[in-house]
Amino acid sequence: MCGITGWASLYRDARTQSPVIEAMTAALAPRGPDAGGVWLGERAAIGHRRLAVIDIAGGIQPMTDRPDTPTAVLSYSGEVYNHHELRAELRQLGHVFRTRSDTEVVLRAYAEWGEGLADHLDGMFAFAVWDEREQRLLLVRDRLGVKPLFWAAVDGGVVFASEPKALFAHPEIRPRVDADGLREAYSLLFNTGPTVWSGVREVEPGGLLVLDRDGIRERRYWQLEAGTHGDDRDATVARVHDLVSSAARSQLEADVPLCSLLSGGIDSTVLTALLADELRLREGPDARIRSYAVDYSDQAEQFTGDVLRTGHDTPYATEAGAFIGTDHSTVVLDPRDLLDPEHRKAVVVARDSPIGVGDMDTSLYLLFGEIRRHSTVALSGEAADEVFGGYPWFHNPKALAASTFPWLLVTGDEAAMPLNPELGLRIGEFRDDTYRSALAAVPHLDDETPAEHRQREMQHVSFTRWLRQLLHRKDRLSMAQGLEVRVPYCDHRLVEYAFTTPWALQSFDGREKSLLRAAGTGLAPDSVLHRPKNHYPATHHPDYNRGLQDMARDALGAYGGRVRDLADEMRIKPCLDTPPGELEWGHRLRLERVVDLALWLEHYQPELAL
Repeated sequence: MCGITGWASLYRDARTQSPVIEAMTAALAPRGPDAGGVWLGERAAIGHRRLAVIDIAGGIQPMTDRPDTPTAVLSYSGEVYNHHELRAELRQLGHVFRTRSDTEVVLRAYAEWGEGLADHLDGMFAFAVWDEREQRLLLVRDRLGVKPLFWAAVDGGVVFASEPKALFAHPEIRPRVDADGLREAYSLLFNTGPTVWSGVREVEPGGLLVLDRDGIRERRYWQLEAGTHGDDRDATVARVHDLVSSAARSQLEADVPLCSLLSGGIDSTVLTALLADELRLREGPDARIRSYAVDYSDQAEQFTGDVLRTGHDTPYATEAGAFIGTDHSTVVLDPRDLLDPEHRKAVVVARDSPIGVGDMDTSLYLLFGEIRRHSTVALSGEAADEVFGGYPWFHNPKALAASTFPWLLVTGDEAAMPLNPELGLRIGEFRDDTYRSALAAVPHLDDETPAEHRQREMQHVSFTRWLRQLLHRKDRLSMAQGLEVRVPYCDHRLVEYAFTTPWALQSFDGREKSLLRAAGTGLAPDSVLHRPKNHYPATHHPDYNRGLQDMARDALGAYGGRVRDLADEMRIKPCLDTPPGELEWGHRLRLERVVDLALWLEHYQPELAL
């Protein structure tokens, strides 16, 4: 995995700025605990922190094409899963390789195809190439945006990094938040491009940025397209099985210990079964993949269902692990440990944002810390709900009929925006405008039925918005623990195929994820295959709610009253007065975000330009 950072300026000598690039690179040390390095040229400074996964000895970065007088310098994060095929192709074109790393494949691919290299790469990645001959900086991000990449304009150029915190080590970039930033954060619409930080933007998923003598330009090299689907049901199920299997196989490569996240749902179970089968083919019938689930010490006794959770995960995960034959472990957390201020602060700092999902973020962070003791790479079932129509809003008539983003109606998040109305942010208008723009970007076919038209809209906003925050969460909390998480369901070929599959096939048995269930027959226990959708678990212990209420009371008075200036105290007070055992999910989420807001303000001390 890794963290990348640096800048290019067409008018300033970067060779005098060694302390700046060193500080920016050091800010990303958790993303790359194994090594770090910088490269300084006249017009560019490039930094890298490395989590060594493939070719431990040979993949050192920043990587140059020549050892003495480089013409291209690369800082790269991620994995290119087709690097073996590309290496063979590039060798036939005359390229000579010094290492067996996928990093060098990207570097040689740039030498061959320039910015067109992105079209040749399959994987999750974010990277920067500085071209010394052309005096050009190229930033590239993978198609689904699995790996993050942020940038900001500076005098005569661009500064970039895997996380905003590294940008703030540059003297021209300060942590500043304006009204637009608060709208971006608290509207929960998950735009791509703008961020909570003024002047800081993301390279869009499937996008690239070029800085040269003509200035800055951005373009998309990939996006979802509507297309016809010629396969019948049996052929579609077979194709889905092949695509998921291929993605799983391609992502099993690592020179470090690897494991799977096994929650007991259909997504992770089918994926883990395919990984286990492939591992046995490669290493013999006795090979066993490690698998991990998370639970809380109170869950068996305290679990109560809500709009997001239909049952206790652990029995299903245990059954799935036994069925597949994994080396399975359940990491059991004490709900009271989730209140530890140091854990909460670590999560907020990892996110660079006040917006998260409270105890679910903290528990995921702690889970990843436990996994990292044994494994460096984990594979996750993220994105299967987007690919196969697993979310409630694909099947909820109210959500389908609503003129807003569907998750605002289903998850309870709409009630979890504790901003003071006196700020005049007009989030409702912002939400309406953004929703109209989102729908305008959805590709359609001329002969779609109204139902197909609407489902394509639901799938598109889920891929381009909702998935964005899930991938950010998974990346930030895993990399904060030095763990690489791969997401095979984000394979762009699978995503493209699913997006062109008619909704009648997507839901042919009247349930969510019909195609994955059919393709996964025999790979999972029947109890898992037919289990309803269950979201990431949350603690239900009254002691956690009670402790959270106490933390929220303290937060409202924290940091010189700035939290109270930003938060809507009238909406928060009833949540503080509710008996802990009766605190609803959406109301608890309000308190979580008040606590995180206080921690965020204290750590970043942002300039508020409201």
